[in-house]
Parts: sequence; C-alpha cells; structure tokens
Amino acid sequence: MGTASAMPISDRNPSAQMFNANGRLFLIDCGEGTQKQMRKCHFSFVKLEAIFISHIHGDHLFGLFGLLNSMAMYGRIAPLDIYGPQALGGVLNFYKSYFGAEDQYEIRFHALQSRGLELVHTSKYLTVSAFPLRHKIDCYGFRFDETVTERHRRENPAYVAKSYAYCSDTAPFDELPEYVKGVTCLYHEATYMNDMADKAANRFHSTAAQAAECALRAGAGKLIVGHYSSRINDIGALLAECKEVFPDTFAASDCDVFEF
Repeated sequence: MGTASAMPISDRNPSAQMFNANGRLFLIDCGEGTQKQMRKCHFSFVKLEAIFISHIHGDHLFGLFGLLNSMAMYGRIAPLDIYGPQALGGVLNFYKSYFGAEDQYEIRFHALQSRGLELVHTSKYLTVSAFPLRHKIDCYGFRFDETVTERHRRENPAYVAKSYAYCSDTAPFDELPEYVKGVTCLYHEATYMNDMADKAANRFHSTAAQAAECALRAGAGKLIVGHYSSRINDIGALLAECKEVFPDTFAASDCDVFEF
C-alpha cells in the first residue's frame, strides 16, 4: 500500500503492506495515509489481527494514530496486537492518553528485543517471527511462515509450506540471508541504485543490487523491491539492476497484489 521512502511523492505512499492469510489481515508498517489506502484496497478496519512496525521513523509510523482512531469509530471491540521496537510503547501510550481513552478495544503492545530470528506471534494459519535489521535505530524485519495443517498432509503429503519475509530499512549484513533463508517470497527495500551506493551506506539503506544479492544468498523464490528514494525517476532501471543479480524480481507499485 506504500512503496515510497521518507520524502512524499505524488504517486507513491510511504511504507505499508497488508498480508492476507486466508482472510486474516496483518498490517506491516503504517506510513502516512495508510488508512486511506486500506479503503482504496477494500481492507476491513475491524478484521485486522495484528500490526507489525519495523521502526519508529515517521515514514513507517505516521499513519498509525489515524488508523487506530478509525478502528474505534468503526466499533472495533476485539483486542489488537501491535509489535514493534521498545520505543514504540511510549508512542502508543501517548495515543491512548490523549486520543484513545474511550476506545472499546484493547491495544496489546509487544516490545521486540530480538537478537536473532524469534517467534513473536502465532495465528491459526501461520507463525510470525521477528529479526533485527541494521539501521540507524532499532529496526526489525518480519517473517511469516505458513502452518502446515492436517488437511494439507492428507491432500498432499509432500506439501511445502509458503513463507514471506519483510526487510524494511537496512544496510546489508551477513546474518540477514540466514534469517530469510528459503522464503517463497522476499520483500527487501531498494532505496537507491548502484550509483548512490555511498548514500545507501551512510544512511544504513540498501541498493537494488544489494537487495538482489540478499535474495540470491537466501535462496528466495521471488524478490519484491520497494521503498524507493524520491530521487529515483526510472524504476525500470532500478529493476534492471536487481535482475542482473536475481532475475525473478518485481518492482512494487502502490496497491499491487502478489499471490503465492
């Protein structure tokens, strides 16, 4: 629902994705305008099971207050689990103190302190694990792994569970491909192209080629890239740099749908 980075541009919203597992909705990051994108993409405000916030930079967070308030106005009563860095707790306390005192649903905050791949959420059809990323502040990625049910085993004993990983703002580091090893589909930020590698390093981001290298080392099935700098005018050229390293790459646009 958002593929831009920090600077707003006319045709791209800041970071936000919706993961749909058999009708259960999981929001990953919540940049400004996310609730409007949810309406545009026909996602229910009250069926959201959990929210995962990678870090507390504004382009991944500024849409959260509006979304939480709208869920209350839509009559949500089911508890909402929110996962994010420890500092997010203070942000949520501010919201509840000033705007959420009369909300009828409980916000259950889970502070992340993972030093490796760590299970943080279990749902009917999947498990969610968090892992640390390498950014300027505490930042986490998330891995969604399908639960293989008895029905799967009965219908196809050789059934292979699907998986998805989300790597937001991060510089490359050796452990990352291991955290996302073998995923069916990997999302990895590609803020810059190769000619801006110095900027990427200084700002703890990745280039398109570095995102593709991570997918290659992880043995991922597919790669989706996003979080483009506002300086990138030709997404096709950025995609080409990815494909030189990892051919099965897709450059996301807002409201794209990927099924796997």
